Amino acid sequence: MDMVIDRSKPVLVTGATGYIAGWVIQRLLDQGLTVHATVRDASDASRLAYLNALAEASEGALRFFDADLLDPGSFDAAMAGCSTVFHIASPFVIEVEDPQKQLVEPAVGGTRNVLEAANRTDSVQRVVLTSSCAAIYSDNADLADTPKGVFTEEIWNTRSALDHQPYSYSKTLAEREAWKIAEAQQRWRLVVVNPCGVWGPGIKVHGSSESFKILTQLGDGSLAPAAPDLGLGLVDVRDLADAHLRAAFLPDAQGRYIIAGHDTSMPEMARVLKERFPTYKLPTMVAPKPLIWLLGPLMNKVLTRKIVSRNIGHPWKGDNSKSRRELGMRYRPLAETLQDHFQQLVDHGTFET
Repeated sequence: MDMVIDRSKPVLVTGATGYIAGWVIQRLLDQGLTVHATVRDASDASRLAYLNALAEASEGALRFFDADLLDPGSFDAAMAGCSTVFHIASPFVIEVEDPQKQLVEPAVGGTRNVLEAANRTDSVQRVVLTSSCAAIYSDNADLADTPKGVFTEEIWNTRSALDHQPYSYSKTLAEREAWKIAEAQQRWRLVVVNPCGVWGPGIKVHGSSESFKILTQLGDGSLAPAAPDLGLGLVDVRDLADAHLRAAFLPDAQGRYIIAGHDTSMPEMARVLKERFPTYKLPTMVAPKPLIWLLGPLMNKVLTRKIVSRNIGHPWKGDNSKSRRELGMRYRPLAETLQDHFQQLVDHGTFET
């Protein structure tokens, strides 16, 4: 499948310093594109040095712009002249004190502000929104209610709320807002990527990423000797970056795309890592669900008994056939993703030796 890329116009990437955005920016620069990148503080040279290094090593160019998700006009300057917008910026934090202010408002308000800027920018022809499989389901137990026993693009999350899986709730509301705005105009096309859990090495070590946190817990003995039997979907961040470009530059890309390489679980992930890193304190057993149900809420306030009941011991199954068929996606092996990611943490000195 051949992508059609107009290198005469810049493209916009929001949330440029994020885990996913780093790889998207590298892919765009490698294509020789000029990338307009929004950040909180474009004058912070040290924080942006690793992205500037990508530009210097590529045929593309990189320009930074200040922008705030909650400021309605702050994306206009960055978007000026752009043909394509990659809206990636959105808070991904599981443990929050105020989910409305910390998750819902920036996710929904940010999406609205970016897409309304697209409405004001005549050069924009396509918007790629980074949503999530969290906009498709709330808990693994939802799988039992799916028509075909698998999560597909036709399904929407209807069970999350501010007091249960608030991150999923924020992603659902944000994507619905995006479709509402997109369907009210006719100039630009919205294409949505819905990744599952994103893993793999970052352009730099993104210690604030949830996957980095979980991988650290797997490797430092925090979960030894037993990991919870949590089913999850997994996609390599490098494959996800490729999916963004295909969603942007394949002429026929449209609608939603589940971007998921593997249906896996935490015990399986630990086993795959143990094969290459046998000396680390990786869990080798499965933690009993009743014990997690009893102690989980005492150890982690996010791990409510409802979440334990509806997720631990339940598999995750996602249908990635649309992404393979329409985007031409090919996903790298599970072991490559996890072992490359873990090696980056080892090289970074994350674990005690």
